[in-house]
Amino acid sequence: MNYEKLKEAEEKFFMDYPEGFNDPEIVKIGKKHKLGKISEFANEVFAKDKFEDVDQIVEDMIKLVSKSSMVSLFEKPKFRDGVRSFTRDEREILVKAVYELIHGNEELGFNMLLDLLTAYKLAKWTLISVFRCYMYPEYDLLFKPTTVKGIIAKYEIEDLVYKARPSYDFFVRYRDVINEMKKHVDPSLSPNNPSFSGFLMMTM
Repeated sequence: MNYEKLKEAEEKFFMDYPEGFNDPEIVKIGKKHKLGKISEFANEVFAKDKFEDVDQIVEDMIKLVSKSSMVSLFEKPKFRDGVRSFTRDEREILVKAVYELIHGNEELGFNMLLDLLTAYKLAKWTLISVFRCYMYPEYDLLFKPTTVKGIIAKYEIEDLVYKARPSYDFFVRYRDVINEMKKHVDPSLSPNNPSFSGFLMMTM
């Protein structure tokens, strides 16, 4: 990890935006993403006791993906149409996978979701990381391939090789890197992980 480049990025950001995340231009960008509002929605509809209603949870998954400004416009309808074409058994697997991912055995949930979405060519980093991103934005983030690859290259993160097919090992290790990087810059740059990732992207 090249921490010198991280400090340079921090300095550049504060030169461009002296008020940091309180800068009017950054506030305007933040409003477009509606992170707080969507996170509230996710925590409400994906509470543990809501997972008994399979059909409702599936529709709420579709709503979450459609609401996210970080998921591409091409992936949203593919996810919606793909999930709505699932058999009853597949819908139950999907619900079980997301439950484990956010409330239970994270690795089990991740791999269940990966296997299910792979069969429908929906196994994208964004679609697998979107649920924890909005449930736990202080710890998790949405994996956008271009941003992830750019951060790994710029900050010379060794032993971390991005691959298009999601894997739990990379998911955990990259998240750990982001959470470690936060410790080396002004705390105001990381009100949450999606914002911190945005700061890294803006300074690339």
